[in-house]
Amino acid sequence: VQLQASGGGLVQPGGSLRLSCAASGNIFSVNAMAWYRQTPGKQRELVANFVSGIGGSANYADSVKGRFTISVDFHKRTVVLQMNSLRPEDTAVYYCNADLKVATGDLLNDYIYWGQGTLVTVSS
Repeated sequence: VQLQASGGGLVQPGGSLRLSCAASGNIFSVNAMAWYRQTPGKQRELVANFVSGIGGSANYADSVKGRFTISVDFHKRTVVLQMNSLRPEDTAVYYCNADLKVATGDLLNDYIYWGQGTLVTVSS
């Protein structure tokens, strides 16, 4: 199983960026997908996640509520983070995360996977 992230880059304050991530491999189903971010010297923090199930549910860090939107296509196993009104404090390496149900032989088990980080820099 692999998570391939794309997007990121340099943007001015107030601008927008879109991060995408796709999961591939022997995946039976997706339990949840998320984005985390990390800056030097700090712990990785949850930015937003989306949990599968009837109705689904998105959760956001207080610092990004109203500015970021997470969307997940559970059939395509993709997650997108639309980031608007970006601020310098949003500068970080962003990581895609997925909680997946994976088939191993006759068994189904839940595993957590991480994508490679993608750098988002918000600066004028």
